[in-house]
Amino acid sequence: LLLLTPQRCNGFLQQFPSTRKYKDDLHNKYATNNDEDTTNIDYEYDVIVVGSGIGGLSSAAMLSKYGYSVLVLESHSQPGGAAHGFTMKTKEGEFVFDTGPSFFSGLNPNLPPKSSNPLRTILDYIDETVECEPYNSFGLVFPEGADLIHTSNFGRSGGVLDEILGEEGLRQWESVMELMSPLAKAVDALPTAAIRTDIGAPFTVGPYLPNFASLNPLNNLKLTKPFQSILDDANLPGAGFTQRWLDLLCFCLSGLPASGTITAEMALMLDEFYAPDAIMDCPKGGAKQIVNALTRGITKHGGTVRTNSHVEKIIIEDKRAVGVELRASGKKKTYRAKQAVISNLSLWDLFGTTKKAGGLIDPNDIDISSFIQNKVDTTPVAKSFMHLHVGFRASREELERLQAHYMYMDDWSRGVDAEDNAVLLSVPSVHDPTLAPDGYGVLHIYTPAAEEYARWEGLERKSAEYKTLKERRSRYLWEVLEKIMPFDLRERTVISRVGTPLTHERYLRKHRGTYGPATTAGLPFPNTPIKGLLVCGDSCFPGIGVPAVAGSGLLA
Repeated sequence: LLLLTPQRCNGFLQQFPSTRKYKDDLHNKYATNNDEDTTNIDYEYDVIVVGSGIGGLSSAAMLSKYGYSVLVLESHSQPGGAAHGFTMKTKEGEFVFDTGPSFFSGLNPNLPPKSSNPLRTILDYIDETVECEPYNSFGLVFPEGADLIHTSNFGRSGGVLDEILGEEGLRQWESVMELMSPLAKAVDALPTAAIRTDIGAPFTVGPYLPNFASLNPLNNLKLTKPFQSILDDANLPGAGFTQRWLDLLCFCLSGLPASGTITAEMALMLDEFYAPDAIMDCPKGGAKQIVNALTRGITKHGGTVRTNSHVEKIIIEDKRAVGVELRASGKKKTYRAKQAVISNLSLWDLFGTTKKAGGLIDPNDIDISSFIQNKVDTTPVAKSFMHLHVGFRASREELERLQAHYMYMDDWSRGVDAEDNAVLLSVPSVHDPTLAPDGYGVLHIYTPAAEEYARWEGLERKSAEYKTLKERRSRYLWEVLEKIMPFDLRERTVISRVGTPLTHERYLRKHRGTYGPATTAGLPFPNTPIKGLLVCGDSCFPGIGVPAVAGSGLLA
């Protein structure tokens, strides 16, 4: 999660020109964004990326920039993974919905970049922008109050902590931020692109070692420990509001409370949220505009992004990944990778498990059974989500009186990860009128990483049982909306769609519809036991979240 500014990126990466150039005729023929080619001829690229989440697209964009021939293969009909979004047409017009991440910061091209944002680093370097509407507040609906407004002043005089806890709350916050300040400096001392675990590490890390001269080595070691260790050092009351709020922030970022979130992740998040001039960004056109920008960065430099292209197998020869076999438009194809295959899949979807086969590695090609038993099988699987997308009637004036985001908590004592408790609501129409017809808006409300997969397992998507369960499990989300929205939303709804763990499993091809690994301890770097096979995304370092997966793509 140690990040790279665009200025550092320019200086650092220019030391490494491409070692192989692709052929112009191969570029011109296949640098497209469709799956029209259905021949069975084998084609060769420098690097093949399996999966087009933000991690995979970030990796491919940087490789394409440096002249490597890159092919990105995506099973779904559009790239983006959890950030792909979807559009629904009604008689009222088109409604555009985000499917996953909705909190963004540091993307606005009109504002200076921060070293704490690897996605912005990549966008700047590939010379792509995402038009954003800046804002600086969101709503909190908590047992302590239903009309709290979060700003960067949260822990200062006049902020939410002051309102709820008074001077004691401000003292607690100051204690946490004082402990985090040197850690934030340590995070900024080493750019992401310099981090590696192979023989090249001394060459890439060496130039940045002077940055650590003034830092306490013991402090640096805290970066890989759970964030809860910092909160313990700050002597926060375990059942107090400050502890509970930071648990919720961690949960929204990583799917785990402070006890399971590494300190490095929170060092970056706290800087983004609580710098005096901190703002957030609403991408105009939805989160898919980030995906579109990364895709443009790939294709304009000759790379290829193919959708409707399901990879069925990674080809292993002499214990090395050398290509992929896939199914596209009903036909099997083979693509060769001269340098590497990069997987944007989860650990379980890439390697399978001991109990459940189904990974992309044929055990007859290479024996990695000990790795699967010791690493894949033992990595805990985070829970899934319940989603509700709603298109509704509302005037521009009504929308502008809302916050673009709300965090809701029903009962702190149950824990932030309890089922039907913590809820996140995004109303992007507050800042972006293009997502719905005039006089309408869109929203996305969901329970983050709190839905058990077991109750959904084995259900047929078209069955009456599945339909009934969707209605029952989405009821809580409707109830929360009734508490937050200032008007009768159900009466104004013109379209609604419910997403379940099976939706995640189907469209994102995520094992058990999971959010990702339910741990940040021991996450692997891009390397795998198979030569030529690298990984990026939420199953490797730095972990879950948009900044983390973008950083993982850069590392790969």
